[in-house]
Amino acid sequence: MAPIRIALTGLSANSNSSWAASAHLPYLTSPRGKSKYEVVALLNSSVSATEAAIKNFSLPSGVKAYGDAAALAADPDVDLVVNSTRSDVHANSVEPSIRAGKAVFVEWPLAENYERGAELVQAQRQGASERFDDSIIGLQWQFSPPVQTLRSLLETGRIGTVLNSSVVFHGMCTKPEVPKVFATFFDRKIGGNSITVEYVHVINMVHHAIGEWDTETVQSRMSLERPDVAIVYGSSDGKTEVNKVHSDVPDHLWVNGRLVKGRHEFELADNATLAVEFSTYGAFKGQPSLDLKIAGTKGDIRVTSHSFAWKWENIQVYDRETGEVEDIPVGDWAEWQTELPELTRNTAELYERYADWVANGKPKGSLPQDKEWPRLHDAVVRMKELDLLFKQFDQQRH
Repeated sequence: MAPIRIALTGLSANSNSSWAASAHLPYLTSPRGKSKYEVVALLNSSVSATEAAIKNFSLPSGVKAYGDAAALAADPDVDLVVNSTRSDVHANSVEPSIRAGKAVFVEWPLAENYERGAELVQAQRQGASERFDDSIIGLQWQFSPPVQTLRSLLETGRIGTVLNSSVVFHGMCTKPEVPKVFATFFDRKIGGNSITVEYVHVINMVHHAIGEWDTETVQSRMSLERPDVAIVYGSSDGKTEVNKVHSDVPDHLWVNGRLVKGRHEFELADNATLAVEFSTYGAFKGQPSLDLKIAGTKGDIRVTSHSFAWKWENIQVYDRETGEVEDIPVGDWAEWQTELPELTRNTAELYERYADWVANGKPKGSLPQDKEWPRLHDAVVRMKELDLLFKQFDQQRH
């Protein structure tokens, strides 16, 4: 198979720490990545900015520089457009390519709100299809080894029928002072914030392992407890600058609902529930940043992390019959993944699964779980879930 020709959007020379540079480029420039993909174009806010990025990241001289999304969409030599820009730029950056029939890989969140995200998927639909098969959404943490280990424990019946689950976790964007990398997290209309990004990445991992909510049963409450935020900027002369902003984004969330298991192969009690609490405040000193508990008829599972909430570090199983608690290995990366930076590995898995699908002739419809990956129609499901939470929040304020 000839390499899939990629256009990267959002790879900026001004930010070596950007997600495109840290999560996408290491795989795409690796020997394994280059055997399946070829970066042939870049898109940024201007041609000059794109040319600077090509030079900054030492990309081949033949890489095309674009400053206009419509011009990129018209390029017949691009197969897959990868978007890693700010949340409120996602839709406008990729919509021309979607309408031109190109495949797209959009980082999460899909768009600044549910309506705009649904429009993107609608833009490619033909007839009554609700799928967007030739696409990828950046909900990659569900591929991490601990999530696969947890799902395997459930599906092999280690704790019997699942009765209920709860998870408490905390975000990185703690207040009242935050670094400039989070500067856009406090303006709800932008679409990227602690609820839509930090909360969703973790709850997507939980859903992947345990199951989805029955949306008719979901009840939530969000609160904005510390609206005044200080954005801390560093400067080249070593001085610190602070910009004070007033946030309109909730910083504390409680949500619960009844679970439906979908394609999961384990027994789920009829009224099994999942209860969640998320806050942007750090965890109590010495306590985990994530604490996930699953109760079953034969035992319980506990997953904890003391670093990032999406980096699950410990899995334990309690056996009710023996009274013993067993520490479970969280799982290992594939050998090829260990050669990549840790932040790249799950994104690389998205690329791998998509390339295999293309090589197999792009079969339509659902795939076996070990071949499947999240796509844009899956993103709309998650954005609709978010939309429900924010609607309940808005109703509670009035």
